Amino acid sequence: MTRVKATPSTKSGKKEKKEAAETAAAPAEAKERKGRKNPLRATGGYFAGAWYELKQVRWPNRRATWSMSAALLGFTAFFAILVLLLDAAFKYLFDLMLG
Repeated sequence: MTRVKATPSTKSGKKEKKEAAETAAAPAEAKERKGRKNPLRATGGYFAGAWYELKQVRWPNRRATWSMSAALLGFTAFFAILVLLLDAAFKYLFDLMLG
């Protein structure tokens, strides 16, 4: 990554262009030297990072789990009944319109 600062410059234009070209070429050369990454190492790194993140999770206790499950079942039942009632109401209205 090349950082550019907005400061007044006293250098000549040709020197600035040459230095800019050198700094832009440096990351490309570093990539070429580095080569391809080992896919097994990358996969291992992924799972190591995932395991690290899982260890940081604050898992709920039994009481919180049951209360969240009850809330989920309650909302599911409420919306299922709401959809069934709306379906029945629209069916009744369409039957009235179509005769």
